[in-house]
Amino acid sequence: MRKYNVAVVGATGMVGRKMMEVLSEKQLPVENYYLFASKKSAGSKIDFMGKEHTVIELNEENVKNTPVDIALFSAGGDISKAFAPVFADCGALVIDNSSAWRRDPEVPLVVPECNPDDILWHKNIIANPNCSTIQAVVMLKPLHKAFGLKRVIYSTYQAVSGAGVKGFNDLKGGICGEAPQKFPYPIFGNCLPHIDVFMDNGYTKEEDKMIFETKRILGDQSIKVTATCVRVPVYYGHSESINVEFNKPVTLEAIKEVLSKAEGVVLQDDTANNVYPMPITAENKNEVFVGRIRLDDTVESGANFWCVADNIRKGAATNAVQIAEKAIELGAVKNQRA
Repeated sequence: MRKYNVAVVGATGMVGRKMMEVLSEKQLPVENYYLFASKKSAGSKIDFMGKEHTVIELNEENVKNTPVDIALFSAGGDISKAFAPVFADCGALVIDNSSAWRRDPEVPLVVPECNPDDILWHKNIIANPNCSTIQAVVMLKPLHKAFGLKRVIYSTYQAVSGAGVKGFNDLKGGICGEAPQKFPYPIFGNCLPHIDVFMDNGYTKEEDKMIFETKRILGDQSIKVTATCVRVPVYYGHSESINVEFNKPVTLEAIKEVLSKAEGVVLQDDTANNVYPMPITAENKNEVFVGRIRLDDTVESGANFWCVADNIRKGAATNAVQIAEKAIELGAVKNQRA
C-alpha cells in the first residue's frame, strides 16, 4: 500500500492541533508528518503520533524542500492565498480550511458525505466549507435526495471557538469581567447577531457563506436559502434551527427514516425523555446530531429541525481529514514531485 507524506499548515493553532488529533484517530497510510507554522513557532517541539516533531517555518524555500503529498491548511485566508499555490505547484494536494478558495469555480468545495465525487476534478486545491454550512448540508443532502429542497431558513447559535483563540478567550475572560478583545461587545451573558463583517445588503459574510455554500455543495442553485447567524456564549458546538420547505409531501416517519440511515448523522429525537441534540454532548464528536423534528403546517410541505455539531471537529478538522481520506480512497492524490 502506498504511504503518503502529510503536512499540517498552522499546526500550532486551535484547528491545526485538532487536525492532528483527528489524524491520530484515523490512522491514514502516512509515511511522514510535517508540521508547519509561523516563524514565531518555528523550532518548537510537538509530540505527535509517538514522535517528537520540530515545527517548520512556513516559507517558500521550506515548502519546496519538503516532499509533501497532502497539505492540510488551517492558517487563515491570507496565508492560504500565499502558500496553497506553492504546495500545489510542487504537486501536493492542498485541503484548505479558510474561506480563500471556497468561491473559486476551479476549486472543489467538499463535504465527503454530500459530494465526494467533486474531489476527482481538483487541481491540487480543495476547499473545506464554512463550519456552520458543513453540519447543515450533512443533514440536508439525504433529505434533498428524498424529497427535494425548495427553501431553507437557517438560524444559527454559534460557539465562540468559531472565532478562534481570541473568541474563546473573550468568553473565558468575560466571566471574570474582562473587556472583550475579539468581539465588539461582551459575549458572556449575551448573544451577538454579528458574525464576520456586515455587507451592503445587511447580511453578514457568515450568512452569505451559508447561502452560497449550501447551494454549491448540494449542486442545486434553485434552492432558496436565507440565514441569520448569531454568536452565543458556548465554548464548542454550533447549534442551528433549520426550517425546510420540500418539493414533495413528507411525513415525520419518512423524514426520520431518511435521517436514521444518513451517513454522518445521529438522530436524537425523543422529546418524551428529553433526548435532543446539545452542544455539551456533541463536543469532541465527529457526527452531526439532529432532533426536535416537527412538521411545519404553515407551508404545504415543511419541517423544522435542530442540528448540532462540534464546529472545530466536523466543522473544520474532521471534515478536512475526511477529504484527505476520501481522496486517498479515490486515487486522487497525484503528487508528481520526484
